[in-house]
Amino acid sequence: MDMEAIAALAGQQGGVLHRRQLRSLGADRWRVRNQVTAGRWSTQGRHTVATTNGVIGALGERWTAVFECGAGAAIDGVTALVHAGLTGFDAGRRPTVSLPGHYHRPEVPQVDIRGIASRRAGEVLEGLPRVRPDVALIRAAEWAASDRQAALLLVMTAQPRLVRVEELPALVAEMKPHWRRAFIATVVGDVARGVQALGELDFARLCERYRIPPPSLQVVRELPGGRAVRDAHWDNGLGVEIDGVQHHLGLGPVDDALRQNALLIGGDSTLRLPVLGLRLHEAELMAQVREAYWLFERRATRAG
Repeated sequence: MDMEAIAALAGQQGGVLHRRQLRSLGADRWRVRNQVTAGRWSTQGRHTVATTNGVIGALGERWTAVFECGAGAAIDGVTALVHAGLTGFDAGRRPTVSLPGHYHRPEVPQVDIRGIASRRAGEVLEGLPRVRPDVALIRAAEWAASDRQAALLLVMTAQPRLVRVEELPALVAEMKPHWRRAFIATVVGDVARGVQALGELDFARLCERYRIPPPSLQVVRELPGGRAVRDAHWDNGLGVEIDGVQHHLGLGPVDDALRQNALLIGGDSTLRLPVLGLRLHEAELMAQVREAYWLFERRATRAG
């Protein structure tokens, strides 16, 4: 039994090995049983053995999930995104594994097994079998518990540039998600464009739908520190800015705060509407716009 080789391989796999790997290194089932009985190793399922009797970490859990799910299995969805570097999202303790439809789907406790029709060419990366981030992102959004969670994942993944966001719309069109396809395509389009142009959202159309008088669009305001462009403005003093994804990246929030404060000091009032908010809570946000419009209209009438 080559203990040095076993330790080296276990170190690459989070402290776990498949029984097949152990056999290739001279550790047959009897030797494995002896190590487990002595308390030096521990079993992590039918096929996985840990070279410790303590708790294995996240990497070991992912390797274990793949080993236990068998041929064709790969880490996918949110787990693949976290493995690629996504932070700030609670992925839970259950690794997500995908299996193409022609493979047997076993019952594996503590593993979220998802069936897929087939693998895309080149989607599984070397090392820990895991789906590449762009494909994993679309599947994670499809498997999310809600539209809100799906949108959050799409935006969070775009921010650290885990994927090439400009390529996501074409990927969605190719993959054709079974669940929430239209919603994913819409949000991916927002993320890819940054939604910097008001025309892309058609705010005037929303105002008409919710019986709000039409605003002036792309109104330029002169400020002490330069110019500010309002996405929408009414003569009663109310303004609206549509915040796309770019407003949450880098120094975007700082620039927005400086511009917003300058407008406020100058006597203007501006509502900020996140694009994702309009995708998820259109009726609620537009109701606030309508309420604000008539509030400002009454104030302007009294002042006149």
